[in-house]
This record gives sequence, C-alpha cells and structure tokens, in this order.
Amino acid sequence: MQPNSARGLKVKDFAQLAIEHLKKAGVQYADARLVAQRKERIDVKDDKVEGIADQSSKGIGIRVLDKGAWGFASTSELEAGNVIACADRALEIARASATTLITPVELDERPPQQGSWKSPRTIDPFETPLAQKVELLLKTCRIIREQPGVTTAKGNIMFIGEDKYFIDTEGADLHQDILHSGGGIEALAEKDGDVQKFSHPNSHRGDWGAAGYEWIEGIGLVENAEKTGKGAVELLSAMECPQGEYDLIIAGPQLALQIHESCGHPTELDRALGTEISLAGGSFMTPDRLGKLQYGSDKVNLYGDATIPGALGSFGWDDEGVAAQRFDIVKDGLFVGYQMSRETAKSLGLNSNGTMRADGWARTPLIRMTNINLAYDPKGPTLDELIADTKRGLFMDINKSWSIDDLRLNFSFGCEYARLIEDGKLTALVKNPVYTALTPKFWGACDAVCNADSWRVWGVPNCGKGQPMQTARVAHGCGAARFRGIQVGRKK
Repeated sequence: MQPNSARGLKVKDFAQLAIEHLKKAGVQYADARLVAQRKERIDVKDDKVEGIADQSSKGIGIRVLDKGAWGFASTSELEAGNVIACADRALEIARASATTLITPVELDERPPQQGSWKSPRTIDPFETPLAQKVELLLKTCRIIREQPGVTTAKGNIMFIGEDKYFIDTEGADLHQDILHSGGGIEALAEKDGDVQKFSHPNSHRGDWGAAGYEWIEGIGLVENAEKTGKGAVELLSAMECPQGEYDLIIAGPQLALQIHESCGHPTELDRALGTEISLAGGSFMTPDRLGKLQYGSDKVNLYGDATIPGALGSFGWDDEGVAAQRFDIVKDGLFVGYQMSRETAKSLGLNSNGTMRADGWARTPLIRMTNINLAYDPKGPTLDELIADTKRGLFMDINKSWSIDDLRLNFSFGCEYARLIEDGKLTALVKNPVYTALTPKFWGACDAVCNADSWRVWGVPNCGKGQPMQTARVAHGCGAARFRGIQVGRKK
C-alpha cells in the first residue's frame, strides 16, 4: 500500500481515523479493516488464451456494534471525509438494526493483538513475466492435445495478493501480507457420446497454496501433461462403476472435498445456530449434540489449524483480530468442537477459535473454514499396505461431482476415476465412479487411516457462502483412508 499523498496520510491511518471517530461516538465496539487486493488469472484452452484478468481494488470495511446490534459499511474512496462518513453510516445501520433486536449481541473476551504476519513466498508471481506464464499453459495444453483421442485441453493459473490492516476499539493493531497461488490442467476425451475428464493435480481449478510462483513450478503441469491426456482417453474404454456395497479407499484429493462438505460446513457454528440457513442451509450437528454425537469411528480425528505454513487456510489473525490456532472438531470419533466467531462462541460460553474471514474490504466477515484436516494415524498403514489389506473394494480419486443436502447429512460424490481392488491388488480401471452415504454412517465405517506418508494439504480456492456470495480460500490436510461397506454405483 502506498501513502495517500493528497492528504499526507498512510492508508493505515484511515482505519485509525475511523476507530477514533467511533470511540468518540461511544459505540459498544467497532473494527476497521483496510484491504488492498490484486488478482491475476490466466485461462488457456487448446492452443488459445481464453482470458487474462489482472484486477486490483482497495478500500475499507467498518463494523460497528452498538445497542447490541451490528452495522457495516464500506468505501473505496480513501479520503478523510469519506472514511468518517462511512463510519457514521455503519453506526446508523447498527442503531437502526437495534430497533428490531430480539437478542443483543455479546462478544467473547480476548486480549487485543498487535503485530504483523506474512505468508511464505520465494518468487513474486506478479513480477514474473506474463509471457512466461502464458507459454507454460500453452505448452502444457500442446502436450495434452498430442495424445491420440484427446478432444480438449485446458489449463489455468491464478494469483491473489492481499495487504490488510485491522484496527479495533479494544486495542488491536494488525497487518497481514497474504499471497495465494494455484493452478491446474485437465484433459477431455469423447467417443460415441461418452465424455471423460482427467485432471492434475486436482479438479476444480487445481491445487493451491500460500506461496509465490514457485508453487506453480512445483505442481508439475508440464511434467504431468502427457499422463493427464492419456488418463482421459483410457477412461473411455474403462468399465462402468459396479453397483453395490464395497470397501472404499479414498485418496487425498477426493477425501479433502469430503471433509470440506461433510465436516467443514456442518461445524460452522452460524450454520448450526440457523443464522446462515437461508442460502447455504443448516447443520445436523446442532449444539445439543456437542460432546454427545458419535460422528465417526475412533479412527476419525478432525481438527482445524490455521497455523500450518504454506497452507491456503493459514493466516496470522482472522478478520476479528483473533489469533490463528489449532482446535479439535472430532476427537476419536466424538463431535467436540465448532468453528466459531466471537459472537457465536459467546452464545455457548466459549471463546472464538479465529475462523471469521471476509472476501475483501466490501464484505462483512463470516465464519469460514481454515485448514480443516483429518489427522493421519502414526501407527497406520501406507497406502500400498492399505490396498494390500483390502480383499474386495474400490480405490477412488479426484472429485468430479457432488451433492449434499442442506443439513450436510445425506450425500453423493462422483470421482474422475477409480480402480477395482481384488485380493489386495489394484486391477481394472473404472469410469464414472459414485459413492453415497449418510455422514455419521460413512465416517463410522472408517476402519483405517494411512500414516504420514500420503498426508498433505490440498487447497480449495472456491468455497462459497453468504448473501451476497463470498468466496473463501480454504484447505484440507489428509491422506488416504478406508471405509467399509459403502454403497457405490448408480442404482438401475
């Protein structure tokens, strides 16, 4: 961020200006979040560049809590008069909301934080020549298209940089410099009306991390282009997914999305309390079940951790100024914890675990996932050992589609490919694999979680929530795991 020379103020000073003004107004609480964001995105299809976008924005979002009610306002016009007017507008909204209030908002106690935090990076992607980035994707697509039978090749990379100041009336004074990078490739093949897709390193815009351009160099787009193209073609002649109950081994990329949908979302406390239900739905994991619900088997240990270096859901502090931390969600199969804000935590007599984030300066923070992970089993098998221990089953990898009800209870997931497991060996390639279950029954069927050998963090760049919609970047650490007697295939 650069100083505002016209006013002689650094942009951070505008946040301080708003907070000092609101203190004089005698508000219950207020915070100001000043954010400068830059996004660069490149999309290539076959031998053509489909789109290049380079967008920047800068502004301030101000939250006010007064008379037990929230108000929020934002502006991109960073001049003293405009910022003061924005603060007054947030206060006016809070006081208007208080006239219809049923239950006054209370915040938990937390010591105000001061400091700065920067996500790791080696190579600045915004300084890397555009031509170099475009040629990387074009080269990758050329190699994919060289594989006989491939009809379409796609590639994308994207970078998001965020420079953020946070100041509140309780004494918080924070600065964060966050950089995210990600990308992926995919091949499509078609024959007689059958279309198959194969992705690397993951589907839905690839894999992401809190890193610089070195992340793109590390995910091996060119190195895996031939394999990606051949993978799509091979699926055309693969057998259809069988129907019935099978032991299911799920690889990390797919298991990451399973965690996201069936654990991450239902343990967001605003959903469990019903305050997010109009758009995203609620949760079967309601507060009366906290500490009582047997969510899964004793092999299942799920936790949040926003302190993992280089992970997409890591930061120094959330957008309420609460420090990043590790916390348990499911312990030995028992549901023990939520993702919480200061307000929702207070309603349960607890303290926030730092999961409030906003999609830019013009949005109010919501409870969002950080890095929600399935702990590996230190005494567990390797993936090869787990396969060898499975007599009849399916190994599934890389998500293709999903459906889950509004309470996050009944779901169906489709993967790009699977392989049969027969007498401990991977055999026939399977296309259009699908599995279906109820969340507690599914996790209750988990009888083995692999050791650290296959564990890694997978970035998810496109988690949607809120009205208006906000997109969050989150992550999930996991390895492979086995689930006994799961329904697979489509019933005829």
